Amino acid sequence: MKKFAIAASSYLLPIAAFAGQVDTGSDNIADLITQVNRVINAIIPFIVGLAVLIIIWGVFNYIAGAGDEEKRAQAKQYIVWGVVGVFIMLSIWGLVNVLVNSFELRKTPLGEEQFPNFDETINDPLAPARDY
Repeated sequence: MKKFAIAASSYLLPIAAFAGQVDTGSDNIADLITQVNRVINAIIPFIVGLAVLIIIWGVFNYIAGAGDEEKRAQAKQYIVWGVVGVFIMLSIWGLVNVLVNSFELRKTPLGEEQFPNFDETINDPLAPARDY
């Protein structure tokens, strides 16, 4: 257990050392979607990894409990819920990324938010010409 704690702390120490100031966001929906995207992109690899471990644990128990139907049924439940968990997590991750990419809520190279500009005139062939 001590070796695990030492290994975990030596892995997590650089992450804590590089911690930066947290963006608090603002009061519009675009910033909210951007913040949710950041959180999900940070968490999703760990949670998907945990779900894959649950699936592997279920497969191991399914093979180990070959003679006992009750253990095999419980192992099937681990496998099914692990697959359902992976599907739900990846679906939510994909949905948030689709929203972010559809509305172009990405950071620009300068670090400023880039949002669509709805104030510009749409090129309408029937609209009268304007002098700008």
